[in-house]
Amino acid sequence: MEIRGSRGLAIGGLVMVGAGAGGMLLLHAYAGLDPVHSVISEYAYAPGGWLLPASLTLFAVGAALLSAALARVGEDRRIVMLVALWGACILLVGAFPTDRPGVPLSMSGGIHRYAAFVAFLVVPPAGLLLARRLGRCGRATLLKVLSVVAGVALIAVVVPYVLRMGGIPVADEDVPAGVTQRIVVAAELGVLTLLGLIVARPSGARAEAETSGAAAARVSGAGSAPLRAWATTAHPVARSAVTRREFERDSGFTGASAGL
Repeated sequence: MEIRGSRGLAIGGLVMVGAGAGGMLLLHAYAGLDPVHSVISEYAYAPGGWLLPASLTLFAVGAALLSAALARVGEDRRIVMLVALWGACILLVGAFPTDRPGVPLSMSGGIHRYAAFVAFLVVPPAGLLLARRLGRCGRATLLKVLSVVAGVALIAVVVPYVLRMGGIPVADEDVPAGVTQRIVVAAELGVLTLLGLIVARPSGARAEAETSGAAAARVSGAGSAPLRAWATTAHPVARSAVTRREFERDSGFTGASAGL
């Protein structure tokens, strides 16, 4: 039941993230702003601007569901907290709109700016942490690529702000701020989508470990110490992919000897 529950949460999170992405694409198509130089926050004041906070709220709900799914399968607490923090920050970004272009920074604009920065900052570490735990596989490689792309693009987003703080004038027209910001957003949504898919659809040995691990857990209370040890290691995400056959081969313990 717990496994089904985690999958349901992950699927719900993926649906919310997908709906948010759809709303964001619709806003871009309807607003008519220049995506090369206009940052996403400015779309709040464009036609159909209500789609921005609506999309961000969907993202936040999706992140909450994904973090709950990761927690339920026993994933690293750091990853769970980073995903939850991303969702909380995205909710703040939607609740506190940025200031109109040319207006001095207000409290709402400040909350919006720094919440967005924290949100951009926390996803790459979450992706890299999970990629390291997955080992060598296609999903781990893709997680690493997306996380690195998001991190590099985030540096490109931050550099103009640092230069302005240092007294070097950098106009919005001088840098493709819209492009770099959208690369960060797209890469981080890709990381979150992969996190959800890993929980919802474990692949290969992980799927087998999940199924056989659940069966072992039902009898581990009456089984021997090796069986209990195998049941705790055969976790689809939080542990390396230890299958029943691998455990029997390495330990000499077989399911038949326990009456399975």
